[in-house]
Amino acid sequence: MNRIDLEGRVVAITGGARGIGYAVAQRALNSGASVALWDIDAERLTRSERELSELGKVTSVTVELTQEASVVQAVAQTVAAHGAIDVLINCAGITGGNGATWELDPEVWRRVIDVNLIGPYLTCRAVVPQMLKQGYGRIVNIASVAGKEGNPNASHYSASKAGLIGLTKSLGKELATKNILVNAVTPAAAKTEIFDSMSQQHIDYMLSKIPMNRFLLPEEAASLILWLSSEDCAFSTGSVFDLSGGRATY
Repeated sequence: MNRIDLEGRVVAITGGARGIGYAVAQRALNSGASVALWDIDAERLTRSERELSELGKVTSVTVELTQEASVVQAVAQTVAAHGAIDVLINCAGITGGNGATWELDPEVWRRVIDVNLIGPYLTCRAVVPQMLKQGYGRIVNIASVAGKEGNPNASHYSASKAGLIGLTKSLGKELATKNILVNAVTPAAAKTEIFDSMSQQHIDYMLSKIPMNRFLLPEEAASLILWLSSEDCAFSTGSVFDLSGGRATY
């Protein structure tokens, strides 16, 4: 595995305590970065920080991404501990279970939008001023192929990820001359703990749509995410990069 050059960079990762976020943290540390894990699960966060600290400097903040004050505090703590935030990776997300649109509870629908779309908006809003001050930044939003295609029985999730793609495109254009690049990736399903909140029928549906006939590996996602987080990514912004094993048609 090649070593992406992130020497001396500070990488903040939402949802960093598990799944794709954890794999990104591992690869970032192995690439010379220090890492700040942001997650709502305090117990898992402590465990992940302890494990990852064997690879380099890691700090963690328990944060509720849908609450502005909590996000602002996470930024302040991270800058105090590391001196900067060079990279923001918005990995945190929930599925909200599965069901026909007219059968999904409105509160569940809102919560998925809050976590998957409002959360990244709040983190970007809080981190961008720090990046502007530094004159450098990379932001990578983890959307989903569902945001392109609209998965049946997952309208809340699909809508939230479509919104995240739109946020990425807008913010990328706003920052295009500021040396702060904003991109998104659209994974097909990766077999992580998020599967626990899905029905087997929905899992089977997702697999049937992937031409490679397998699920994404978290470490495969980390490779693309961290290239987009590096200086090697210099002329792509407001863009959406496929991670769907051939599923995406645009």
